[in-house]
Amino acid sequence: METMIQALNAISKTDFNFPRQTNVYHGKVRDVYTIDEKILVMICTDRISAFDIILPRPIPYKGQVLNQIASRMMDATKDIVPNWIHSVPDPNVTIGHACEPFKVEMVIRGYLSGHAWRQYKAGKRMLCGSPMPDGMKENDKFPEPIITPSTKAEVGHDEDITREEIIRHGLVSEKDYDMLADYTRKLFERGTKLAAERGLILVDTKYEFGKNNDKIFLIDEIHTPDSSRYFYADGYAERQKKGEPQKQLSKEFVREWLMENNFRGLEGQTMPEITDEKVEEISNRYIELYENLTGEKFVKAPSENLLSRIEKNTLNAIKQINF
Repeated sequence: METMIQALNAISKTDFNFPRQTNVYHGKVRDVYTIDEKILVMICTDRISAFDIILPRPIPYKGQVLNQIASRMMDATKDIVPNWIHSVPDPNVTIGHACEPFKVEMVIRGYLSGHAWRQYKAGKRMLCGSPMPDGMKENDKFPEPIITPSTKAEVGHDEDITREEIIRHGLVSEKDYDMLADYTRKLFERGTKLAAERGLILVDTKYEFGKNNDKIFLIDEIHTPDSSRYFYADGYAERQKKGEPQKQLSKEFVREWLMENNFRGLEGQTMPEITDEKVEEISNRYIELYENLTGEKFVKAPSENLLSRIEKNTLNAIKQINF
């Protein structure tokens, strides 16, 4: 039925065949099954990616962590924009309405970090058409959050793109883009508020949108450690004043470990060995991320017969959907 690492009970890939299934797509982290061209079954596997490359070993409970954070955050923002979710029948599964995705990701940045800082350090003062003021240092807060869209690459790296280029190339109409930008700012404002309640700073994140019957929906995941960067609020100002690195809550620690081992996903570089101990460490860090973001104790779902559990719960949920 499927490949998985038995010793650590993690899902590396699924290969289900659901009733009325018309398509399946295996992404970097999620396996997405289309049912009757109307419903998507999104299974959050335990695969982990960095530098747009899937690492060779899955991480136990990572899929559950991401799926449960995303569903909570979608629920907490549904008054701003409707989202695609219909039900969450299993800790690793979300079922929702199929939408035609916009071919851009709406990235929004409240702070000069990550990609924005690398561009800034290289002398650039515009990013995707948004100005970045002179005199800033790494991890400083922008006067106002900036939207820096990117293309959605099927293979390889996403590319920066401006609002004007998006409209000129017909990726999104002007009317729809302005609505996406408005939703993005409102979602980021809500995400910032939710993060502050947990003693966190939402640094930057991305949102993806799609259309169903000419109506815009929020799709994919939001405010997870895979799609967002968080700082700990406590000590932020002092660390900035001293020029010290910020304490982050994201999967940045995985990228940092890879870089320490001379791996950035470039041609000719060798992936470092991911030992059982490293897998367990990453798993524990994801659970810590969940508990910090939600304020709740993480409850591990039963890890025996993972795929059978997922298949059973998903089948039961599909049967209850009125097509």
